[in-house]
Amino acid sequence: DEKKSKQMKAIKPNFMRKLVDLRLKLTGSKKNLDLTVSEKREAIDRESKEISVSRQCELLDLSRSAYYYKAKEVDTRNLAIMHLIDKEFTDHPFFGSRRLSDWLAEQGFPACRSKVSRLMKVMGIEAIYPRKSLSARHPDHKIYPYLLRGLAINHPDQVYCMDITYIRLKRGFAYLTVVMDWYSRYVISWELSMTMDKGFCNRCLNRALRKGTPGIFNTDQGSQFTSNAFTQILKDSGVKISMDGKGRAFDNIMIERLWRTVKYEDVFINDYEDFYKAYQHLEKYFDFYNNERKHSSLGKKTPSEFYHRNRKDQKVPA
Repeated sequence: DEKKSKQMKAIKPNFMRKLVDLRLKLTGSKKNLDLTVSEKREAIDRESKEISVSRQCELLDLSRSAYYYKAKEVDTRNLAIMHLIDKEFTDHPFFGSRRLSDWLAEQGFPACRSKVSRLMKVMGIEAIYPRKSLSARHPDHKIYPYLLRGLAINHPDQVYCMDITYIRLKRGFAYLTVVMDWYSRYVISWELSMTMDKGFCNRCLNRALRKGTPGIFNTDQGSQFTSNAFTQILKDSGVKISMDGKGRAFDNIMIERLWRTVKYEDVFINDYEDFYKAYQHLEKYFDFYNNERKHSSLGKKTPSEFYHRNRKDQKVPA
């Protein structure tokens, strides 16, 4: 109603306006912002004299217990170590906790192997040679076979791939997920979240499927991708599900290359101040990546040119 609408606008106006604009751009709707818990908590203004915190929680459909919950903060030194791990792991994804511990000591940040292993788990990096994964598989979720071995991938919308990576911030970190067309390297959709919940992966997937429907969709065996909600979306769209073999470093090689490109060309050099600055930078970067960055492997064309020029059945402009 009108009263609720006015009260919603009073909640950190700039922050909420930015979120509405972002969600409108990504989903085409203002009615369902589909915010994560972290975004809702960030939107609440404790200093507001017009609306109580309780009412703000009610308007955002956020329980007060969820708002007042205070997660254990990562101390400055541990955060610095995590950022170093992220950069070195990007260069050497086959490094486990032992080699990273040795490397950190050489950089002047000594940390025992058990501490490195613990921080890697916080980051979502599973120290299993030779493969990394941002989430462990769920024991009750079905694991699907890898369908790309020996497959000739020769046109857009034949295979999409998806993964999650750690994004460092000056005072914390976030998680980035991307859906990419394997053949053209075109980023179909992406999503940034402050928590590694299943919702942001599902939102990213749904946006991708509104733009095109692949024959095969490939992911790792992380619980976000093996969840019944995620796989049901693919089944309902008639898409075949493919999952990397456990411990196989190159089964999703195209998106692994994307992570290295994104981090070296934007994340590491811009040193994002906070979550929203990260979103702004990544939004600009993916526009550049899709529409301006030419790839020698694509005949010196951009992913967008290569994707749209070779598409067989375009649903809507992607």
